[in-house]
Amino acid sequence: MAEIKTGKAAKASKPVKTTETVKTTKAAKPVKTTKTIRTTKVAKPVKTRKTVRTTEVAKPVKRRKTVRTTEIAKPVKRRKTVRTTEVAKPVKRRKTVSATEVAKPVKAPESRKVVYDIDAYSPPQIAARLDAVAGVKAKDSAMNTFLLGINAGAFIALGAQFATLVICDSALHSGLTAVVGAIVFCLGLIMVVVGGAELFTGNCMIFIGYLEKRITTKRIFDHWTISLIGNFIGSLLVVFIVYKAQQFSFYDYMVGAKALLIANKKVNLTFTTAFSKAVLCNAMVCMAVWVCFSARNVADKIMTLIFPIGGFVASGFEHLVANMYFIPMGIILKSKPEVVAAAEKMAGKTLDLSNLTWKGFFVINQFPVFIGNVLGGVVLAGVAFWFIYLRPRLNFAFTIKEDFKKDLVS
Repeated sequence: MAEIKTGKAAKASKPVKTTETVKTTKAAKPVKTTKTIRTTKVAKPVKTRKTVRTTEVAKPVKRRKTVRTTEIAKPVKRRKTVRTTEVAKPVKRRKTVSATEVAKPVKAPESRKVVYDIDAYSPPQIAARLDAVAGVKAKDSAMNTFLLGINAGAFIALGAQFATLVICDSALHSGLTAVVGAIVFCLGLIMVVVGGAELFTGNCMIFIGYLEKRITTKRIFDHWTISLIGNFIGSLLVVFIVYKAQQFSFYDYMVGAKALLIANKKVNLTFTTAFSKAVLCNAMVCMAVWVCFSARNVADKIMTLIFPIGGFVASGFEHLVANMYFIPMGIILKSKPEVVAAAEKMAGKTLDLSNLTWKGFFVINQFPVFIGNVLGGVVLAGVAFWFIYLRPRLNFAFTIKEDFKKDLVS
């Protein structure tokens, strides 16, 4: 009974223990599992939300900045490059086109004429060239004419002092001495023509352009007046510089003595003599300009100037601008006793220097010489050549009226 009780007890205790164990394990497992699941579920979404927010905020900020910088930078660069290329291209094309257009007509005809045509221009061509020069001079400004007039006066004065220096101590015959002085005087006209200047006496030839209506009356008188004033100023400048250079003291004051004798002779001419010499003088000067316009190069111009200019100087004719150097130099030198003594020794007599004054310069010499130079240059040269070569051609037709008509015999 006891064993049966034990066995029963054993059998009864076994299921009791087993049920308790099962209950414990069943209760423990779900508790642990639920806790683990809750922690993982809560942890995962929290971490994911934080990372997502940081990346979403950072990306659009960076993209907006980069997009703005690139959008501003690109149009600025493109506008600059487009403007420079648009301006540069037409400028280059215009230059090349204009150069080719100018070069084409010059190459074939004109180069051949310059190289092979060595003949001088004919008189009708000379008249046409002088007519064209008058049109160019009509467009010059007053300041340009004045400055070129100063150059012309200085050039003629330099030729005058050169001639005085050469003939001051010549032992040749008087005629040969005059020829030598006349040739070296051509220096002044050569510099005027080749160097370019506005000489009043030579500008009388532009009266051809006035007759051809290329220059107005007011403009031609303005041109003559301005160039004449410039010639006078240029001559006085050379007088002052040559005097300060003490050239008059060369060869024991013989240069100054010769200059004094030339000036004193010019202020003691009568009105008729001065006027007549002035007419012939500028007729030859304008003839020198006329012949010079037939030349095709500088050497031809120089050769054509020598004989007409040398002819009027050796002949003792009166040139208005040359006297603007000779006489003022004599007025200054008459105050030098050494020069006066050397001049009286050279002349072999006592000199009367009473007319060698500024009044004698303007009244006795310049006034008649001015009238004579204008008349000789305008009438004997300008009008004469215009009438021969450029005047309008007139055709005259004559009709004869019959007094009686012939009867027709039927």
